[in-house]
Amino acid sequence: MIKIKAVFLDRDGVINDNKKYVNEPEDIIIYDAAKKGMELLYDSDYHIFVVTNQGGIELGHLTHEKLDKIHERLIAELKPFCKIAEIVYCPDFKNESDCRKPKPGMILELAEKYNIDLNNSWMIGDMETDIEAGRSAGCKTAKIGKKSANADVNGKDLEEVAQKITSL
Repeated sequence: MIKIKAVFLDRDGVINDNKKYVNEPEDIIIYDAAKKGMELLYDSDYHIFVVTNQGGIELGHLTHEKLDKIHERLIAELKPFCKIAEIVYCPDFKNESDCRKPKPGMILELAEKYNIDLNNSWMIGDMETDIEAGRSAGCKTAKIGKKSANADVNGKDLEEVAQKITSL
């Protein structure tokens, strides 16, 4: 079986604005640069996955059902640009868990489920915990925003990072 290459994207601050918490579907505001970047990655044969810490569930700010509605809206709004293969999230905040980034649990779970070649895949995030999770899983990493010495690629937004990745 042929292994696929993938891009694992953090959600808040990478795909959508996170100046305020996204607790309702109408709270999701997708960056234009994210739409362009995701389209570029998708058109370059990367399978797109979203891996997001959603500790607001454990804290009681959000339910699983509400988060599903938020993600349905995210998928629908991004449909003209790319197909998201799957969105996984970690509902834990204080609980010790293998899924909450910086641990690589969500990435490893998707890699096994979809037969992903982690060496040819990327974790893209806006926090050092995203970079750490990607590196632990065996991915290349890209950091959005403040530069990271630990990331393979740095850029101001998802469009810039996607341009760098697809030109390698």
